[in-house]
Amino acid sequence: MHVVPVTLEIPGGMVRLEPLQLTHAVDLFEAGGDDPRVWRYLAAWPHTIEEMQAVIAGALEVQHAGRELPFAVIDAASGRAIGSTRYEEILPKHRSLEIGWTWYGVPWQGTVCNAQCKFMLFRHAFESLGAVRVQLKADTRNERSRRAIERIGAVFEGVLRKNRILPDGYVRDSAYYSVIAEEWPAVRSRLERLMAAA
Repeated sequence: MHVVPVTLEIPGGMVRLEPLQLTHAVDLFEAGGDDPRVWRYLAAWPHTIEEMQAVIAGALEVQHAGRELPFAVIDAASGRAIGSTRYEEILPKHRSLEIGWTWYGVPWQGTVCNAQCKFMLFRHAFESLGAVRVQLKADTRNERSRRAIERIGAVFEGVLRKNRILPDGYVRDSAYYSVIAEEWPAVRSRLERLMAAA
């Protein structure tokens, strides 16, 4: 499983995923703003453009170490970055990875954007990279994210208690989910239905 930067897209899609770069900082800061609806459950909360640049620089550092692959979510119509997501916990020897660090600006939340992003990420993981397991996690308080993960058919595996300290000092519990290779065809069908219904 060789995970390298790549652009992912769907013909006629609302969004595409391209490798995250520092040049996305202005768009991402404008998309996310200082809105708690975007940042409340994430491991960073950039309040300035400089802090957004630092978040991106940190993501690129971890990418160069081979542990993560961050993407900018690009609005196809405008060409502007409107959110971000990434592969993390990449374990090539075990052919597994995690989809995480996903956020979208408020205007794109609750749209087909998330279904399209998840479809592209899962499809690439299972059909191009040969993954046998893809996991996701969410703050146990984040009902919106947990319902979205469950809606695509990911299997709930349990809760890791007090495993992340957030920028506001809160020590969160994380709910873990997974999709394994044998389940991908059914999850693919669910995602296709969600995209078609939007």
